[in-house]
Amino acid sequence: MEHPIFSKIENAKKPDFGAILSKSFELFKKVWEQALYHVLITIGVMIPVVLLIYIPYIVFIFSMGGFDSYGYYDSYGFYREPNLAPYIPLLIIYALVVLLLIFVAQAFAYGITAHFIKVLKKEDTGSTEDIGGYFSLIKGNYMKLFMLSLATFGIALLATLACYLPIFYVMVPLQLIVVFYAFHPELGVSDLVKASFKLGHKFWLTIFGLIIISSIIAQLGILLCIVGIFFTAYFVHIPMYYVYKDALGFDDVSEENKTRISS
Repeated sequence: MEHPIFSKIENAKKPDFGAILSKSFELFKKVWEQALYHVLITIGVMIPVVLLIYIPYIVFIFSMGGFDSYGYYDSYGFYREPNLAPYIPLLIIYALVVLLLIFVAQAFAYGITAHFIKVLKKEDTGSTEDIGGYFSLIKGNYMKLFMLSLATFGIALLATLACYLPIFYVMVPLQLIVVFYAFHPELGVSDLVKASFKLGHKFWLTIFGLIIISSIIAQLGILLCIVGIFFTAYFVHIPMYYVYKDALGFDDVSEENKTRISS
């Protein structure tokens, strides 16, 4: 039986570009501190992964160096006279491990971002829902997040191989996947991808414009002594939250509002 979210997408209301941008700025004023915490936690997850990727690479490059005619260590000797034949099996294993680490890190990033989406809903609607800790949407769902990471990588890779132009199309649904996961973690990977593409295709131009504008705004943090990017980086997720909210709405929020009015 098809999940009710698909019928809601069929009857979705078109998001208003200007209204979403305006609301995004207002909501960002309330959640910028939480945005910073989520960015720092994501970076904290990424740092060990980066170290695990680059330390073996640096060790390998230096081990392939030698001494020049003057007796000095030449770490660039590898680049001038590379002899990779004996190391090909090792390099293949290294490449596979790097890909695995990237998928693992991306899965964590998805879970942390999904929690931020829940924070947005709580702050925006005044919901009393318990959104748990930063890793609450990772616990018990890690394999699903890992498979989502694989799926998005595969979609992006196929789009890139198809002369790059399709990447502009798939970037819209790929931005929506984490929003659908945040509000529907019970959906399977294929349904999450299907729902994202269905809503993304329905309002592609509006969402694409929001992605471009919000991405530019998110980068403005660089102007604030560079570290400002930590504060603004997660701004890109706020318009995607409003796309979902304005197009599909929240059934639980309407029920909460009714309860408050009656009490």
